[in-house]
Amino acid sequence: MDSELEPVALTPQKQDNAWKHCEIYKYGDRLQMRCLYCRKMFKGGGITRVKEHLAGKKGQGTICDQVPEDVRLFLQQCIDGTVRRQRKRQKSSSEPLSVAALPPIEGEMLMVQSDMNDDFKSPGSSDVVVQTESVMGGRTKQRTYRSRKNAFENGSGSNNNDLISRDMDNLIPVAISSVKNIVHPSFRDKENTIHMAIGRFLFGIGADLDAVNSVNFQPMIDAIASGGFGVSAPTHDDLRGWILKNCVEESTKEIDDCKAMWKRTGCSILVEEWNTDKGLKVLNFLVYCPEKIVFLKSVDASEMLSSPDKLFELLRELVEEVGNANVVQVITKCEDHYIDAGKKLMLVYPSLYWVPCAAHCIDQMLEEFGKLGWISETIEQARDITRFIYNRSGVLNLMWKFTSGNDILQPAFSTSATNFATLGRIAELKSNLQAMVTSAEWNECSYSEDPSGLVMNAITDEGFWKAVDLVNHLTGPLLRALRIVCSEKRPAMGYVYAALYRAKDAIKTHLVERESYMIYWKIIDRWWEQQQHSPLLAAGFFLNPKFYYNSNEEMRSEIILSVLDCVERLVPDDKIQDKIIKELSSYKAGNGVFGRNLAIRARDTTLPAEWWSTYGESCLNLSRFAVRVLSQTCSSSVSCRRNQIPFEQIYQSKNSIEQKRLSDLVFVQYNMRLRQLGPVTGDDTLDPLSHNRMDVFRDWVSGDLACVEGNGSADWKLLESIHRNQVVPIIDDTEDLGPGFDDTEIFKGEKEVRDEVYYTNTSEKVFT
Repeated sequence: MDSELEPVALTPQKQDNAWKHCEIYKYGDRLQMRCLYCRKMFKGGGITRVKEHLAGKKGQGTICDQVPEDVRLFLQQCIDGTVRRQRKRQKSSSEPLSVAALPPIEGEMLMVQSDMNDDFKSPGSSDVVVQTESVMGGRTKQRTYRSRKNAFENGSGSNNNDLISRDMDNLIPVAISSVKNIVHPSFRDKENTIHMAIGRFLFGIGADLDAVNSVNFQPMIDAIASGGFGVSAPTHDDLRGWILKNCVEESTKEIDDCKAMWKRTGCSILVEEWNTDKGLKVLNFLVYCPEKIVFLKSVDASEMLSSPDKLFELLRELVEEVGNANVVQVITKCEDHYIDAGKKLMLVYPSLYWVPCAAHCIDQMLEEFGKLGWISETIEQARDITRFIYNRSGVLNLMWKFTSGNDILQPAFSTSATNFATLGRIAELKSNLQAMVTSAEWNECSYSEDPSGLVMNAITDEGFWKAVDLVNHLTGPLLRALRIVCSEKRPAMGYVYAALYRAKDAIKTHLVERESYMIYWKIIDRWWEQQQHSPLLAAGFFLNPKFYYNSNEEMRSEIILSVLDCVERLVPDDKIQDKIIKELSSYKAGNGVFGRNLAIRARDTTLPAEWWSTYGESCLNLSRFAVRVLSQTCSSSVSCRRNQIPFEQIYQSKNSIEQKRLSDLVFVQYNMRLRQLGPVTGDDTLDPLSHNRMDVFRDWVSGDLACVEGNGSADWKLLESIHRNQVVPIIDDTEDLGPGFDDTEIFKGEKEVRDEVYYTNTSEKVFT
C-alpha cells in the first residue's frame, strides 16, 4: 500500500500546528497522515486525531510515546486553549454580527454563520464567519472576519451594522474553506509592520537571522500577542537572573527525567571535540538515549588532550556522573590520546565499551574517495557550474525558474559529504538544468556567449553526466550509511553493519570487475577496520531480526563471537549470561513467538528494539540485552550548530561567579538547540548563500568577485523571492538495506585488509 501513497506538500491553508509534525499522503481521493515520531499512519479522523495522538490526550486513537516533550507540551497547550475558548464562547450570549455591509466577492452572495477559528483567535476579539454562495454553480465558500474587542465595548459599538459599515479596517479576514486564502489588506499591512519591527530588532543587535527558525520564536510572538498592549520587555537583569535560573531548572529537570530511560535502555556518552576561533579545544559531553540527547557540560581541554591520563580522569568522572551501570559505550574520535584513555576506561569499567565515532570513519572514506583523480576533476567541474550560477543574480533567478525554486546545492555532515550530496542533487535536476541552458531565456542572456559562461557547456556534455552518474553510484550508499549513523530519528546500532555491507555490495554490482571495485573496497575496509574490533556493531546486526533472518550461515558464524563478547562485557552477572546464551537458540531457530506471523511481519516494519520489547517476553533476559544494544547510536557528532553558543566566553571570564553564569547559559542554549533536532524543527537554514553555510559550501559558491562586481549582476536585491519551507516527505534510509547478506567476498575483503602493511595499529591498542 505504501507504494500507492502520493506525498503531499504542506500548503498555507493547513494552519493547525499539528500539521508540522506529520507527513501527508494522498491515497486515491483521501488524505492520510503519518506521525513523524512513531510512524503511525492515520487513515481518518483528520488533524484533530493526530494532534490528540501527539499531545497525549486520550481521544479515539493511541498516544505517541516518541514525540519530544516540548512538542507534546506545546500541542497540549493548543488543545487546552481551544477548549477554554470554546467554553468561554458558549457562556457568551452575544448575537452574531450582521454582515449586511460586508462587500461580497464578485459573483457571490453573503450569508451569516457563527463560527470561529481557534488557531488564529486573539484574546479579546470577536469573530464573525461569512459564508458566501457563488451565484454561478452554487458553490459555497467561507470567510471569517475578526473585529477588535474594544470596538464592541465602547458606546459606538451598539449597532453592529453601523460598526461594520463604518470601520471595515477593524475586520481582519482569518480563513476560508476555499482553495485560496483571502487576506484582508489591513491584516497584511499590520503583519508587515510587525515583521519590520522584528527585522529592525534582529539587525540592530547583530543577531543570526536563523533565529527565526527556532521552535521558540513563534511561541514567543504568541505569548507577547496574548498579553495585549502594554506588556513590558524583560530587563537585562531579568534575563541574567530569574529567567536564566528558571531555564536552567527546566533543562535540569529534562535530564533528570531521562535517567529512568538510561537505566532501562542504557545510554551512550558522546565526547564531541570543537575548536574555537581563538584556538581553544573544547570538549562537549552529551548523553544519548532513544528518547533524546542531552548536553551535560563543556570543558576546556586545550592542555588536557596532550595527556591521556588527564583525559581518562575526565571520562571517568563523566561515567560516574551518568552512572557506570547505565553506560553502554563512550564514543570519541579515533586519535591516539582518545584510544589510550579509552583503553584505561575499559579496564576500570569492564561493563562498557570505548568505540570510535562511526560518522567520522565513514566521512574519512568519502574524503579519500574525493582525492581520487577523476572524482576530484568531476567535483571541480561541477563547482565551476555552481560558482558561476550562485555569483550572478540573473543566472540564479533563471535556475530557480527551471528548478521550481530548488537549489542545486545540498548540505551534509561535512565538506566531503556535501561534495557528494551536491553531485547527487545536480544529477536529480539534470533535465531542469539542460532545459535552462537550451532555453530562449539563456540564449538571450549576455552570459551565454561570454567566456565566463563557457563552464555551463558541461551541462550538455554527456561525458560529464556519465562521470557524475558513476560517482553517485560509488558514493550514494556511503552517504546513506552516514545519514543512518547520524540519525536522531532512530538508534543506528542495528543498521550500520548492514549499511556498510550494502555500500560494498552496490560498488561491486556496478563495477563488476574485481580489479575495478577493489580500489574502492580497500578504502572502505581500511577505515572501517577501526570499527571491526568493536563487537557492538556486529551484535546490532545479529540482533536486528530484519537482517539476521536474511543472512546466510557463514555470515552468522562470523558475527556470533561479537555477540558473545557483548554478553560477557555488558552483562556482569554470570547466571544471566548463561540464561541469555540458552535463549539465543530460540531466536536463531525462530521458535515460539519469534516464528509467529505477527513477529515475522513486524521484522521489516518495527524498530528492532521495539520488536524485542513486543515479541521477546518468552526470552526476557535476551530481550533486555537486545534492547540495551539496539538502543544506542554510533556517532559522537550531533547535527546541531554550535557556532553561536558562547563556549569561549566561559573560559575568557576571570570572575568565578560570571564564569558559572556563562556555563549555565551554555547549558541552557545547547539543550534548547538539541530539542530542535530532526527533519521538521531543525534550526539550519536551507539558503546555500547564507554565511552559516559557508563552512561546507565555500568551494561551491566562492566565485571570482572581479568578474561579477562590475556589471551589478551580483546585486542580491535583484534575486526573486522563493519559498524554501515546503514539507518534503522523509525518506527512510533503512528500508531497502535487506534482504540477502550472502556475499562472502565482502567479509574476506575485510579480513585481507587486517594483514596489509598500510593497516594502522591504532585499534589494536584498545582491543589486544
